Amino acid sequence: MSNIAENRRARFEYSIEEQFEAGMVLSGWEVKAIRAGQVQLTDGYVHVRDGELFLIGCRINALRAASTHVQPEADRTKKLLMHKAQIRRLIGKIEQKGYTLVPLNLHYKGGHVKAEIALAKGKNLHDKRDTEKKRDWEREHGRLMRHKVSSKA
Repeated sequence: MSNIAENRRARFEYSIEEQFEAGMVLSGWEVKAIRAGQVQLTDGYVHVRDGELFLIGCRINALRAASTHVQPEADRTKKLLMHKAQIRRLIGKIEQKGYTLVPLNLHYKGGHVKAEIALAKGKNLHDKRDTEKKRDWEREHGRLMRHKVSSKA
């Protein structure tokens, strides 16, 4: 499983409850652009419509060598593929207060592009500050440990 694109902001903005893997309905030019790394997931979110999941805000920039008869649309809504029972369960959870679905990353699995989505709850401002403090401490701790090791040698 190799990552294509990651939504790093999602882990900062939301507390992740559960993670799921979903297939994606893509057209040919989108697959080629994804293989070339022309994908951005930062502003993406998952929307439920008529009992189906759709990825909105995932930007796939068309390659310059895209076919002449295709009109590429960078912000096209992409359908996500999951088992119906899983989708029903997710819809039930989303209807609870505060839950939402966010894309975490896009990756390859068996030659296919898959999306990892998460059932998440929005963090409060103080939770985000705690996350920042923890990240800063881990960075500083790593620096101290490296400094300690290099001074002994």
